[in-house]
Amino acid sequence: MEIRGALEGIKVLDLSRMLPGPYCSMILADHGAEVIAIEDGRFKEDGLFFNDLNRNKRHMSLNLKTPEGQEIFYKLAENADVILEGFRPGVVNRLGVDYETVKKYNPRIIYCSITGYGQTGPVSDRAGHDVNFLSMSGVLGLIGEKAGPPSIPGVQIADIAGGSMNSAVGILLALYARERTGKGQYIDISMTDGMIGFLSLPYYFSKLTGKPPKVADELLSHRYGCYNTYETKDGRYLSIGAVENRFWKKLCEFLKKTDYISLQYDEGKREEIIGFLREKFLTKNLAHWEKKLSGLDVCYAGVQTLEEVLEDPLFREREMIVEQPDRNGLLIPSFGIPVKLSETPGSVRTVSDEFGESTRPILKEAGYSKVQIDRFFTDGVV
Repeated sequence: MEIRGALEGIKVLDLSRMLPGPYCSMILADHGAEVIAIEDGRFKEDGLFFNDLNRNKRHMSLNLKTPEGQEIFYKLAENADVILEGFRPGVVNRLGVDYETVKKYNPRIIYCSITGYGQTGPVSDRAGHDVNFLSMSGVLGLIGEKAGPPSIPGVQIADIAGGSMNSAVGILLALYARERTGKGQYIDISMTDGMIGFLSLPYYFSKLTGKPPKVADELLSHRYGCYNTYETKDGRYLSIGAVENRFWKKLCEFLKKTDYISLQYDEGKREEIIGFLREKFLTKNLAHWEKKLSGLDVCYAGVQTLEEVLEDPLFREREMIVEQPDRNGLLIPSFGIPVKLSETPGSVRTVSDEFGESTRPILKEAGYSKVQIDRFFTDGVV
């Protein structure tokens, strides 16, 4: 029998919207979980339906503010393993779909809530987005140029790393625990909590030096020539990450500056070394440096654009960029599965549902008749 993934047989109801929750449930769906994404139809036109995150899922609309909508949800929850939600604290209680209510229908349910600041604490009810979670956690204060303002990353680090991935880990841990105890449980995920761990090395180094970390002025952030970024002649950028001296030695030998080998972390020479490297890398295009450095063990990489990533042979070989048919059968580049399991690999099996596309079949599978389903649509229940 073909195995659809490590999570085959696990059923997930995802009440979340936007990025953190849907990305988490996409991870679960990629590895075989049956995921039903549920949203209120009134949000259909808000422009925040990130459809690419709904691959391998089914999507239905449901108005939880109606008694009938709540009853439908309870019926679906009876046979679910996991419920995921991303509302502010207290919202699911007002909707009647909170953990304490749901576990009356299904004591084995694993219920995961993703919020910006957690279910407890003085700012638990505060609104926020990725930039705010990065700010409060102290991470944003370490991103940017020296003596400049904090620089907002072009990717949503707190949403995904702090929210989506920690939620996926929490759900998997809870599923494993349930196998041993038979009990479900509640998972409280704060995206801001999730970013605190990103301060592990800055905190470690600050304890060693007795000084707080500074933006763009630390061992792993621009202070030394061996771990820095450099502009090339064509306006592109190259990163060097030669932290260990054996890598730095090879770079210095290649550049014919062997006197710098022993001065890798010399405070009196660091600005001179950085200046030399800046001037040197500005003399040739990025392609030249990538060709020259490719045969050396020096820890380098060109700073790639999204377009280059989509065509990169490495990611094609690794099946991180794969050609998948869209709804019209046209092959387009899509992101693959980063967690590669040898016996139960994840896969991209289905294209993303349109908003509410699977509402009727899901209700039919739940035992509702065509007449009932038609009435749900007429009455605004779905």
